[in-house]
Amino acid sequence: MGGVVHFTQDQLQAIADALADTSEGLTGAEIGFLLQTCEIADTDPAMTKRHRLYNAFAHEQNQRKERTRILAFIRKSMKPTRYAREPGRFEPMRANLNRALAFAGMSVDATGKLASATKAGTLGEAERRARELRADLLSRGVHADVLIFCKEELLHDNYFHAVLEAVKSVADKLRKRTGLLDDGAVLVDRAFSGSLPMLAINGLLTKSEQDEQKGFANLLKGTFGMFRNPAAHEAKINWMMSKDDAEDLLSLVSLIHRRIDAATMPPRV
Repeated sequence: MGGVVHFTQDQLQAIADALADTSEGLTGAEIGFLLQTCEIADTDPAMTKRHRLYNAFAHEQNQRKERTRILAFIRKSMKPTRYAREPGRFEPMRANLNRALAFAGMSVDATGKLASATKAGTLGEAERRARELRADLLSRGVHADVLIFCKEELLHDNYFHAVLEAVKSVADKLRKRTGLLDDGAVLVDRAFSGSLPMLAINGLLTKSEQDEQKGFANLLKGTFGMFRNPAAHEAKINWMMSKDDAEDLLSLVSLIHRRIDAATMPPRV
C-alpha cells in the first residue's frame, strides 16, 4: 500500500473496534493466534478484546515506526477461507472494517484483499455525497418517495444503504396498499399473481397485458432478492457501490414506485 506509512491513533482504534467487535468480530482466541502469527506482541491479553487489540497495534506501530505487521494482521484476519465453516461471519466483519479503513484510504474487497480506496477525509464527506446524489436524482425526475433516502446517515459508508432502504420502502408501500403483512417474493406473489390479483398495473385484458403484469412481479421479486434477503433484513450485507450504480438502481426503484402508485385494485365479484 502506498502513501501514509502510519495509522493515526483514531484509525487504529477504529480498526481494532471493528476487528474485535463484541458480536461480529474476532474471538479472543482468534486475536491471540493472529497476533502470534503476525509476530505482534500481545501486550495486554487480559483486557477486553477491543482494548487488547488496540494496545497491541499501538505498541507494534510505536516500536517499529511502521504498520507492516498490522496490515498483515488485517489480511490474515480477513482471509475468506478462515470462515469456511461460518460463512455468515465474513461480510459483517468486512463491512465494519471497511467503515474504519475508509479514513485511511483502504478497503477490503470480497476476496479478502486490501485495496486502495477513496479516502474519506471528514464526516462531511457523507453530507456531500447526499447533496450530490439528491441533485442528480432530482434532475432525473425520480419519485418523491425515493428522494427521502438520500440522507447523510445512509451515505456515511457508501451508497449501498440508501438503495437498501429505498427497496424496503417498496415493500412497505405494497403492504399499505394491500393490507398484507408478508415480505419479499411472498408479498409480491400475493399482491400481483392470479387471475384476479390484489393489484393490477394494467387492464389485464390481453395476453400482452397479463405478461406485463407477470414481468413486473418478476422485476419486483428480483429486486427484493438482491436487497431483501435474510442477511439484508439484519443489515449485515454490504458492498462498495458507486454513485452511478446507486443512481441507476434508485431510478429503477422510482419506476417501481410509480407503477405501484398507478396500479388499481380489481373489484372482487
